[in-house]
Amino acid sequence: MTTVSALTAEQFLNHWKGHRSLTRKTIEAFPEKELFSYSIGGMRTFGEIMLEVASIAYYGVEGVTTGTWRNIENLPYYTTEKTITTKQQLLEFWDKTTAYIDQEWEKLLSLDFEQHIKSFEIYENTIASSMLYWIDNEVHHRGQGYVYLRALGITPPFFWERF
Repeated sequence: MTTVSALTAEQFLNHWKGHRSLTRKTIEAFPEKELFSYSIGGMRTFGEIMLEVASIAYYGVEGVTTGTWRNIENLPYYTTEKTITTKQQLLEFWDKTTAYIDQEWEKLLSLDFEQHIKSFEIYENTIASSMLYWIDNEVHHRGQGYVYLRALGITPPFFWERF
């Protein structure tokens, strides 16, 4: 199989963290009142969506680095007792997740990114494909947040301002 290497590990991490920074700015732009209450067309609230995105990143990195996966239904987003209900709490979890990615990055680099895994006890793919999915998922859901902000009359952060 031919392998194409497009990014160094440092470039990959910086790319991911750039998206995380922009998504954080999007969370910050949301009014507190609407973060966990406002939705359009039956979609989840932006707060719920961002809790899912943060959970997947945090517990995805945990699963890849330890080899022990939580079932997706046991992640904070899916639990019936949701303890994160304010913008401040969500931003704190977001920052904790980013710090965890930084902390575990050296462990990630020692892994074979082409190794097949079953993330969250459900999704079979390589480590690399799983991590790219987590980033793609975040970008997709941030786009939903942009739609919500526009509907609320708020200009979202410029998509190119990642840091």
